[in-house]
Amino acid sequence: MIEYGLIATSALLLVICFLPLFPSNHWICRVWEFPRVQIAILIFGNMLLISFFADNWLMYILFFVNLAIFLYQCIWIIPYTFIYPKEVPNWHSNQNKSGVNIKVITSNVLMTNKSAHKLIELVNQHKPDILVTLESNKWWQDALEPLHQDFPFRVNRPLENLYGMHLYSKYEIEDLEVRDLIEKDVPSIHCYIKFAENIRIKFHFVHPAPPSPTENETAKPRDKELLLIAREVKKHKVPTIVTGDLNDVAWSPTTREFRKKSGLKDPRIGRGFYNTFHADYVLTRWPLDHLFHSDNFVLRDIKRLPSIDSDHFPFLTELVLRSPE
Repeated sequence: MIEYGLIATSALLLVICFLPLFPSNHWICRVWEFPRVQIAILIFGNMLLISFFADNWLMYILFFVNLAIFLYQCIWIIPYTFIYPKEVPNWHSNQNKSGVNIKVITSNVLMTNKSAHKLIELVNQHKPDILVTLESNKWWQDALEPLHQDFPFRVNRPLENLYGMHLYSKYEIEDLEVRDLIEKDVPSIHCYIKFAENIRIKFHFVHPAPPSPTENETAKPRDKELLLIAREVKKHKVPTIVTGDLNDVAWSPTTREFRKKSGLKDPRIGRGFYNTFHADYVLTRWPLDHLFHSDNFVLRDIKRLPSIDSDHFPFLTELVLRSPE
């Protein structure tokens, strides 16, 4: 009886592992790209049970099948652990002394959340140069008015559909575009931010809709938007930053393709997952909020900030623009 149970769990885990490989964008297939860490833990637990009860050739075969799919999951997630080489070098106080420091907080606030004071407290504590809020509607726009004095340059796109977006900057915003790239009322913000007379950095702030039973049936709109931005970024000849809630995990094939096509770096590689969603459930968390940047930067700090009662944690990244050689 135990053997049949282990065979059944192994078969289920095998199916879950390989569903994302099916040539389909349907959410039923693509959703299994998200919980690779959790799936790997379940497979490891299954391996322990099999090893405990292994006393025939079938159980030995089953053990090695589980080992194979465990290693397969690890291939995807290991780059986001400390055992992998860092993709972005650390900033050191004796280097890049003349470089420009850029601190960004990316926060999906959850439109129905009314704890704006918690975000304001975090902003006052960490003093970012740039704050971008996602899912922010007119209520959030009004609630964050106390930040206006510190952020004289702002972009408002309040929406009541979970895709509102607001940008707060201490520095001048230039060449602003607010565009619905793929879907109506799913905006993204594209602009330059002028940090000094001769230093302009290109920013893309994004929040595409996810593949899910309640939103888009397939991942096609999300993937199309991300890869469209990647192609735009590839053409840039200036320092570039892309940040937002991509509704995709760091290790997914789409995010990998985005990084490859854009040429942008991921500061989490070699450092950690920095899981930002879901804030309420410890066992079902993965990295949905991202910041990617061109090779012009080194990393000074990266961390997940405390809860603001949203389903996402705010995400802080501090970069230093390399000074010209």
